Amino acid sequence: MRIILHVWRQKNAQSPGKFERYERPEVSPDMSFLEMLDVLNEDLVNKNEQPVVFDHDCREGICGACGFVVNGIAHGPEDGTTVCQLHMRKFKDGDELYLEPWRAKAFPLVRDLLVDRSALDRIIQAGGYITAPTGTSVDANNILVAKPDQERAMDAAACIGCGACVAACPNASAMLFTSAKVTHLGNLPQGQPERLDRVEAMVATMDKEGFGSCTLIGECSAACPKSISMDSIARLNGDYIRATFVKRPLELSGQGSG
Repeated sequence: MRIILHVWRQKNAQSPGKFERYERPEVSPDMSFLEMLDVLNEDLVNKNEQPVVFDHDCREGICGACGFVVNGIAHGPEDGTTVCQLHMRKFKDGDELYLEPWRAKAFPLVRDLLVDRSALDRIIQAGGYITAPTGTSVDANNILVAKPDQERAMDAAACIGCGACVAACPNASAMLFTSAKVTHLGNLPQGQPERLDRVEAMVATMDKEGFGSCTLIGECSAACPKSISMDSIARLNGDYIRATFVKRPLELSGQGSG
């Protein structure tokens, strides 16, 4: 089938960018979206032109490396799907597709469809860890976890950190991403010692990195390829209020942070 691509081309963050038009006359419906771009890049290289730069790694919807906007939708029109899992059979003969990078202040553009998402890594570094005793490994059944807590934790842990929630949010907020990490650890016994410090540190880092505020519009959850629920945002807000109004007065009174 014939597909017309309008791809955002930009040398770097300081250079002006624009959409370039590429016509693909023989696209197989069985191709993945990234395979179709691979074929485009092969043709560009054969013509001594610069290939389109885009991020990818596992191409199995696991690593979170890939991601860009297709016709205004993060990861494209297929719900619960990363762009590497999107197949060309989702489109029709003659469709025109506009491809552009994540648009967010906290995601500076590197080139073309590639942005720097290391701000998400710094949010995790601020609090996405637990206190782990050294020594021999603990038996798997040593700490019992209630099934509802385990399910909530694992649902949140499905987040792959692709950044689609930020790109879809009109405020470019990273609240869904941050709340998924807080909810994952906050629902497990191992995550309790740092629970209040974690949420304060991760929210502070999120603000420092330049992400916008959350106004609960819901585009983040709709665009998330792992369908992370907005319930995790409510969990984060609850923990943040507790950290602010419970932990801090105890610290000021000299009673510790417990």
